[in-house]
Amino acid sequence: MEKEILIIVASVRPVRAGGKVARWVMNQAEGRPADYKYRLVDLREINLPFFDEPGSPRTAETYIHQHTRDWSAIIEPAAGFIFVTPEYNHGYAPALKNAVDFLYREWKGKPAGFVGYGGSGAKDSIRQMREILDRFRMRIAENQSGISKIGEAFDEDGRLNEDLVSGSITALFDELEGMIASTA
Repeated sequence: MEKEILIIVASVRPVRAGGKVARWVMNQAEGRPADYKYRLVDLREINLPFFDEPGSPRTAETYIHQHTRDWSAIIEPAAGFIFVTPEYNHGYAPALKNAVDFLYREWKGKPAGFVGYGGSGAKDSIRQMREILDRFRMRIAENQSGISKIGEAFDEDGRLNEDLVSGSITALFDELEGMIASTA
């Protein structure tokens, strides 16, 4: 049975590098084992409002708002996640934190990894998000990728300068797939 790994674009800015980074991740995922399907999910398209459920997602048995039920329906069946995240002022993207806060059981215990981008590859953003996701008992991949000097990283044709990438995207895929396989 095919297992889906969502590549979640965390930035919702009108002008952003997140789309280019996510397309690069998707391109790198081509040719992965047939047991795994990678799918792009863009938080800008999901367009969640600021968290507006009346109760805690941790104890909620049902969600009040349709947008929360729709978000849950995307996250619940996923086997794992790769968060494509920028770093804003040495922190995580607010839209990513908000999207995570809407749900609880849908994230709980699942594996996740990061591809960060920014001036120095989003190291602070990733560190902070790792701490948050740990509260969901998510299994966080040790391997991650970071793209530094994001303003210079892609040429006008959308090709990435691989010299600006730290970490191995292949190692991240391998680790996530291995985590998923170990729970099947």
